[in-house]
Amino acid sequence: MSSLKSKILVVATDLFQTRGINSTGVDTIVAVAGTTKMTLYKYFTSKENLILEVLEKGHQDFQSWLSEKLNSNAKKPSEKLQKLFEFIEEWVTSPNFRGMGFIKASAEFPNEESAVHQLSSEQSRQFRQYISSLATEANIQDADGLALQLSLIFEGAVQAEQMKRGSGAMKYAKKASKILIDSALTN
Repeated sequence: MSSLKSKILVVATDLFQTRGINSTGVDTIVAVAGTTKMTLYKYFTSKENLILEVLEKGHQDFQSWLSEKLNSNAKKPSEKLQKLFEFIEEWVTSPNFRGMGFIKASAEFPNEESAVHQLSSEQSRQFRQYISSLATEANIQDADGLALQLSLIFEGAVQAEQMKRGSGAMKYAKKASKILIDSALTN
């Protein structure tokens, strides 16, 4: 990836997270990135295409970070499941946390026909599937059910933290997830 394309992605990510996607125009992105519309459109055929790439990169970065943390800090599948919210809490409470792209994007693009909404929905499903695979590896009988419960807790806590940093939502989400995970592991 060219350094200019990377810079545009970084700038767009920051602006989308801090100002909102719909509130951030292409003119603002190119001004902050120190480039031109022509250059932006050379790398991204439309603002929608740029939004989709920002969402893809953010989701991949989060999934890679989380997988790395779990794989390097837990050996058994049940340990990975039990440490899941510990690391999510670390991510949410970090100074660089600005929310979860797919949650924000789905709110700004509520039309289910929108490519941005569809990608947001798919990323939510992929995260739930990731949790389900951890639960399956840990021999949880209703892995999909547990994954749905945990993803609802995760998305709600992230939303609360996006609305008010330091709300404590993640601390309580972690406690609730521990109860669900411990119960699922003993059944």
